[in-house]
Amino acid sequence: MAMVKVSVLLIGILTGLVFGNWVDGFEEILNFNETAASFLDSEHMEAFGASKAARATDVLMVGLTLIQGADAKGAVCMDGTLPGYNWHRGYGSGANSWLIQLEGGGWCNNLRSCVYRKTSRHGSTAYMEKEIAFTGILSDKAGYNPDFYNWNRIKLRYCDGASFSGDSENKAAQLQYRGQRIWLAAMEEFMSKGMRSAKQALLSGCSAGGLASILHCDEFRGLFSGNTKVKCLSDAGMFLDAVDVSGGRTLRNYFGGVVGSQGLKNTLPRVCTDHLDPTSCFFPQNLVDNIKTPLFILNTAYDSWQIQSSLAPSSADPSGYWHDCRLNHSKCSPAQIQFLQGFRNEMLKALNRFSLSKQNGLFINSCFAHCQTERQDTWFANNSPVIGNKAIAQAVGDWYFDRTSVKAIDCPYPCDKSCHHLVFRQA
Repeated sequence: MAMVKVSVLLIGILTGLVFGNWVDGFEEILNFNETAASFLDSEHMEAFGASKAARATDVLMVGLTLIQGADAKGAVCMDGTLPGYNWHRGYGSGANSWLIQLEGGGWCNNLRSCVYRKTSRHGSTAYMEKEIAFTGILSDKAGYNPDFYNWNRIKLRYCDGASFSGDSENKAAQLQYRGQRIWLAAMEEFMSKGMRSAKQALLSGCSAGGLASILHCDEFRGLFSGNTKVKCLSDAGMFLDAVDVSGGRTLRNYFGGVVGSQGLKNTLPRVCTDHLDPTSCFFPQNLVDNIKTPLFILNTAYDSWQIQSSLAPSSADPSGYWHDCRLNHSKCSPAQIQFLQGFRNEMLKALNRFSLSKQNGLFINSCFAHCQTERQDTWFANNSPVIGNKAIAQAVGDWYFDRTSVKAIDCPYPCDKSCHHLVFRQA
């Protein structure tokens, strides 16, 4: 496969990427300035996929729509601008079916990071692209997206910094934490546009959006009558409360900052906060077993974002022992791979009870990647990742339409040769 260079803006963290076919599956090589940020913004995982797709001649570009009147309800982005979404109308047999994709893009966990965020596309619609590429699960081509191509497909843009779950403000810093209100205003908007009479509906999301799809899954189902088929899909949203390489809990500390700074105590699911602390209730492992709506968990067993930002961040690795490994899995020592196998085991354990429910679906592949639904090459393509010869799009479709039960768990690394691994190079 020819090497293709794509230039993308990734908040100063990523400066470029190269696509290529390697012997062991498909690897994508990304330039990464490790000193730029201690916590990667997960937008980079979706941005380069969309940029690659945008170069195709038949890509669908969809414009941004602002939710007029949302400010009157206090439903605003971090800087006070109106929230927005990108919508491509359904047609034919899918005209009365709705897919809502919640955008990802990390979080902010303190005043400094939140003030910075409001001057970016993840804190203000003023900085968002006027139009974006719809690829993968958002594609309008049957050959690229066999089950959802002609549905109403909406990408709800992310501009609150807490997975659409905050409802507070910091007046002194002129910061609005209104994710929950944005969620409600958006759902009201979509219902008024025709979603109220939907025969089929799917709430999905990637990364921070994948976490949001878990947090809001039962709320989403509650919008519809019992005659509507409603399910939820979380892509790369299974963030674990795991011990890092230093024995600490980097992600718990980070999530604690998100929950505290945005005052999420009163907006997180009560079924969890009634017996656990609020920070614990921002972790999916403490939520998924209690979700009543059918839910599909799609995740890599060795999530690239979690390896770099939760398990082996530079803050937990002052000696630099994990430096090469966290950027390139092929440079991990046997002991490091064993540690990462422990992370995989922890993920499977966290999903054990969840997987026993007949209504739920599961696709855990043994890849070093993050977010696989919005990228065409990982969602549905000739060389897409597979488990048992079934691509992700086929697995999700089989589950959603009840064609067959899907509980696909890959064998441990390095057995899967179909992976599209992410490999980072020091910038």
